[in-house]
Amino acid sequence: MSRKGTEPKKLGLWMSTSLVAGNMIGSGIFLLPATLAFFGGISLFGWLFSAVGAIFLALLFSRLSRLIAGVGGPYVYTRKAFGDLCGFLVAWGYWISIWCGNAAIASAAVGYMGAFIPSLTDNPALSGMTAIGLVWFFSWINMSGIRKAGMTQLITTLLKLIPLILLGTIGFLYFKTENFHPLNLSHKTNFSAITATAALTLWAFLGLESATIPSDQVKNPGRTIPKATILGTLLVLVVYIASTGAVMGIISPSELSVSTSPFADAAKEVWGTWAGYAVAAGALVACMGALNGWILLQGQLPLAASRDGLFPPFFGRLSRKGIPDLGIIVSSLLASILIILNYTRGLVSMFTFIIMISTLSTLIPYAFSSLADMVFCTRGPKSQRNITIFFGLAISIPSLAFSLWAIWGLGLITVLWGVVLLVLGIPFFFVLRRRKG
Repeated sequence: MSRKGTEPKKLGLWMSTSLVAGNMIGSGIFLLPATLAFFGGISLFGWLFSAVGAIFLALLFSRLSRLIAGVGGPYVYTRKAFGDLCGFLVAWGYWISIWCGNAAIASAAVGYMGAFIPSLTDNPALSGMTAIGLVWFFSWINMSGIRKAGMTQLITTLLKLIPLILLGTIGFLYFKTENFHPLNLSHKTNFSAITATAALTLWAFLGLESATIPSDQVKNPGRTIPKATILGTLLVLVVYIASTGAVMGIISPSELSVSTSPFADAAKEVWGTWAGYAVAAGALVACMGALNGWILLQGQLPLAASRDGLFPPFFGRLSRKGIPDLGIIVSSLLASILIILNYTRGLVSMFTFIIMISTLSTLIPYAFSSLADMVFCTRGPKSQRNITIFFGLAISIPSLAFSLWAIWGLGLITVLWGVVLLVLGIPFFFVLRRRKG
């Protein structure tokens, strides 16, 4: 506990909003147009479909942050509704998804650095060391204080938005309508194409719940967190759709489908070679901003579970600056081990599969949070219960349906492995419960 007069500074509205937007905008958006080129212009409808699901989830977490106060976001909502075991499983899976994802983001950042320093991508050992260095650099920033981490997040979010906003606005001056004829290039039915592209674009929205996790580090959380969640999601939604649409209008589908850096190629088409390097720098900043934001959360989530006796006590220890240093250190150590495995020959495909598991481990808390909101709807005052149930279910049911649809889209093998991962955590739960008892 910090002494009176030395309490750590907290995150305001704009820093909380940048945490949401910064964690959502990672390396994925800079590669998605090439992936979507196979489907053609109809992929924009997939963006709209996943955007609607993201808006419902943003409304869900905004509502839950007002109903339930506490650190941990999806974890604390699940535990309040369904008890310790479900809460532990959500915290366990979500925590694993964070440090797995951080290993992937750091590796992607090194890939973008290779545009400026080719030796980084030519030498696997140097690549791995650089990625690990990035993890520990941003771990140090986060352990230096929540305010410094928040300011870093705000600056990197603003920088990463610049190339996306420029292409999403000025880029339309170079828009070629013939790139959207025919609208569906995939030879699938329109519904199948929209479903497939919605599944691809969903990954770009993961992280919208970020502001709910470090709630005790946020100024006036009851008002700031709902606003930050909605503002961050809407900002990202508009930027995503506008910039992707512009890139698809600038570059023909045949060229776009083989592009390894679609935003950079579109920038070269519009402004010249220098713009390609500028966009590559923007992608690098996007990775670094996302890495900074997720490292902040990798300490806060175990902190919340530790306070409830569901994670080992050392995760709950705070530094003089009010930061869960040990939680950040342990998580970054695990991420570093994954990076080493990633740069060991023969394990790259395994690492990619782990990231799929990471995504699943994020969607499961979304589903549990939707179910938790349904439970909370029935606990209000009788005089207001009918109204509460109506508005609550109008948000939680679509959120649950969207989460389950996304989980189903990952495929049976990934889901089965995700279940195994969760089950492996159960013995730890009972050991901790026995010690707590």
